Amino acid sequence: MIELNSVLPIPLKEMPGGISAGSQIFGTTCVFEKGKKYLVNAASGRGKSTLLHIVYGIRDDYDGTASVGGKNVRSFQADDWAACRQRELSIVFQDLRLFPRLTAFENILLKNGQTDCVPEEEIRHWAARLGMDSFLQQSAATLSYGQRQRIAILRALCQPFDLLLLDEPFSHLDEENTRLASALIEGVCEKRQAGFVQVSLGEEYFFGYDQILEL
Repeated sequence: MIELNSVLPIPLKEMPGGISAGSQIFGTTCVFEKGKKYLVNAASGRGKSTLLHIVYGIRDDYDGTASVGGKNVRSFQADDWAACRQRELSIVFQDLRLFPRLTAFENILLKNGQTDCVPEEEIRHWAARLGMDSFLQQSAATLSYGQRQRIAILRALCQPFDLLLLDEPFSHLDEENTRLASALIEGVCEKRQAGFVQVSLGEEYFFGYDQILEL
């Protein structure tokens, strides 16, 4: 479970009109529970990526408290974050953060190798579902952005998690590929009794959400 109490990103707080007066997340109490599906809507520059980066522990320039599993993340040491990122939280970054010189499959296996969460045969099956099976041996640098997005999604699914953080994961996918990726994400989450937090410019895609929040 993720709990935010009076979280205000300092860069946004100091910007005139940076934080919406009607935000259902910043400056209030907000909880994201395991097993539930959340959509967070906001215009560009309103802190969607910042929100996920605070939760994932790669930004600490905020007021208020953010807790994961009942523990204030400001108290986390490096080992705490390593364990959390291997077992509780997974993320698809907006900028993907693949290793360009590694193949698509090596990028996925690098993550999967930390926990041996998913058999290689199943990874290949998932890749085929997303139309990426014939691209697994290509270096990430040679893939289109939409293809890299699908590899980043596969990589994020190849570890245990209670909540999956999705930072505009379908921005370069057409409708059919978005539908396929959404179905895979939803199926994996349901199988693991996990949930996700997706941030978006307003698109709802193909999920049935438990809660839609305005940032």
